[in-house]
Amino acid sequence: MLAYLTDVEGQWDKLVSYTDDNPYVALRDGALHLADGVTFVFGGDAVDRGPSARRIIALLLRARADYGERVVLLAGNRDINKLRLAFELTGAPPAGAPTGTRAELLRWIFQRTMGAPRAFEHRAAELAAEGVAFDDDAVVDSFLADVASGGLTRAYLDACRLAYRHGATLFVHGGVSAKNLGVAPHHRRADSVDAWIANLEAFYTDELAAFAAGRRPDDLVAYQAPQPGLHVNPDSVVYNRLADDDGNPLLPPADVVARLRGDGVDRIVVGHTPSGDCPAIVRDGDFELVLADNSYGRLERGSRVAVDDATTQVSGETVLDDGTRVAVRYQGLRSAVDTPLGLRDRGTGQLVKARLADGRYLLFRGLPRREVEQLAASVEDVSRRELVVARG
Repeated sequence: MLAYLTDVEGQWDKLVSYTDDNPYVALRDGALHLADGVTFVFGGDAVDRGPSARRIIALLLRARADYGERVVLLAGNRDINKLRLAFELTGAPPAGAPTGTRAELLRWIFQRTMGAPRAFEHRAAELAAEGVAFDDDAVVDSFLADVASGGLTRAYLDACRLAYRHGATLFVHGGVSAKNLGVAPHHRRADSVDAWIANLEAFYTDELAAFAAGRRPDDLVAYQAPQPGLHVNPDSVVYNRLADDDGNPLLPPADVVARLRGDGVDRIVVGHTPSGDCPAIVRDGDFELVLADNSYGRLERGSRVAVDDATTQVSGETVLDDGTRVAVRYQGLRSAVDTPLGLRDRGTGQLVKARLADGRYLLFRGLPRREVEQLAASVEDVSRRELVVARG
């Protein structure tokens, strides 16, 4: 069994809620403990939106040391982009950055270029909790120390990868597209998923080696960022999004799904793209997409996803539009092609997103400005709808 968590973004409570009553991953005595035979996959974005980034990174690194290959760490954009600070805070600031103190520059970088407007204050709070200096200079110095040799962020990134495959399941932080499938910078297009993953690993490793040698890893920094003028990077598995502009989850194009299935991949699991309070399932027959980032949801808890080649288990909570807080809990067979789960209502655009613990279905629709619609529907109601595959 593979247990999956993603996008905790410095929020310790989110990690704790993930481990509460989790049969696969427990938190005891300041360490993660895996049940026998379980592999834990962390989907990336360990930092930025909460005051426990260093604590979370240290926990993940300890788990990796304790369990080796049974702990898989993916690099998210919020993790990789911190490499920029080694250069931008030491004489090569971004274009348009203000002149002033290092702290003013760092606050501007977080606010304007990293989507992390409170990261500076979160780090100050974390340093204070550690009982060390937390003035402006100490905050700047801590971020620089983290990406220096021996630093926490540096060690975390060294332990990460860009993609991971286990049997029929492919894990990436952002998504798979027609433009990035088989493609890794500096390499020829791969003719198989496994060769593609190997090329991504080689590209990532080479860029980290360049950074260790004192050179800017410009290609890796570009790979984890949106392309100019866009909110996505379709060339990247880190910053691609499998959703429309309003956050409605979408399967990759049919030809991409066919290429993946032809190579034995029948499921993609991703983070990066917020999709309400709980994980979303999107299906085309027995091909399945799982999106598990609940950042900016009505509830930001550590929703649980666990998969093997045959089954998908989801457990979490959601708040419906009427304010009711309900549990999400189900286990589904990937081969159960007669289920409405993961299909979209042609008329309303609502995704049959999840199964509630009381047997009803959760209907989901993303709206502008990160608003969402979340409604419960009976089995009978859903059975009367015209449901179609939700595809980009």
